[in-house]
Order: sequence, then C-alpha cells, then structure tokens
Amino acid sequence: MDINDLRSLSTVFMAVAFTGILLWAYSSKRKKPFDEAANLPFEEDSAAAEKKNQE
Repeated sequence: MDINDLRSLSTVFMAVAFTGILLWAYSSKRKKPFDEAANLPFEEDSAAAEKKNQE
C-alpha cells in the first residue's frame, strides 16, 4: 500500500461522508426542525416588538 492508495481511499471516504451529510440535511424528517431554526430570528424580533408595544 503506497501513498496513492491512501489518497484514493480518503477520496472515497470523503465522497461517502459528503453524500451522507447531504442525505441527512435534505431528509424529510429534518425539515420541521430546520424550518423552526430558520424562523428563530424572526420570533425573537417579534417578541421584542411585543415587549416594546406593552410599554
């Protein structure tokens, strides 16, 4: 086994890891938590606006 074999194995491993991350990120059961996380900045802004309106 020489350095070129290790490079080939690392390339294959990285491709498999990248594909796994893509499948995880775009899976349908992750959609709801990601949508909730995407809306967090807007919820914080609306909570601050409500507090300001109460004063």
